[in-house]
Amino acid sequence: MSSFTTRPEITGTFGVVTSTHWIASSVGMAMLERGGNAFDAAVAAGLVLQVVEPHLNGPAGELPAILWSAKTQQTEVINAQGPAPAGATIAHYRAQGLRHVPGDGLLSTVIPGAWDGWMLMLRDYGRLPLRDVLEPAIHYCSAGHPCLPRVA
Repeated sequence: MSSFTTRPEITGTFGVVTSTHWIASSVGMAMLERGGNAFDAAVAAGLVLQVVEPHLNGPAGELPAILWSAKTQQTEVINAQGPAPAGATIAHYRAQGLRHVPGDGLLSTVIPGAWDGWMLMLRDYGRLPLRDVLEPAIHYCSAGHPCLPRVA
C-alpha cells in the first residue's frame, strides 16, 4: 500500500486545529495562541464556520460532541441535537393527513441545539471569555471574507 494521500498529515508541537475552512482553522489556532484551550478553539472555529460556510453550518444546526475532560479524566458527551417542538405530536401529524413525520420541510424541523451546545462547551470546559471567542465570527460577519464558489 502506498503512503500517498491527498490530505496532508496534520501535526504540531504547540497545538493543531483543523476544519473544513482555512479561516476557521486559523481562528482556532489564534485561540490557542491567546492562551485558550482546545474547547475555546473548537467553539471559535465552529462559530466562524457558521459565517464562512453557511451552507454547511449554522446556529439552527445541531452539535453532537464527544470530548475528553482533563478535569474528570472521563469521556463526556454534549448532545446539542435539537428536540422536536412541543406541537410535533402524533395527533398533529395525523391532522395534517400524514402517517409519518416528513423527512424534510417545516414539519420535520427541530428546535436548534448548536448555539446552546457551543455555549455549554465554552462555559464548562473553556478558558477564554465569551467575548474573545465570539470576536472572530463577528469580525468576519461585519468585515467580510472571501466567498467560496460553492457558497456563492
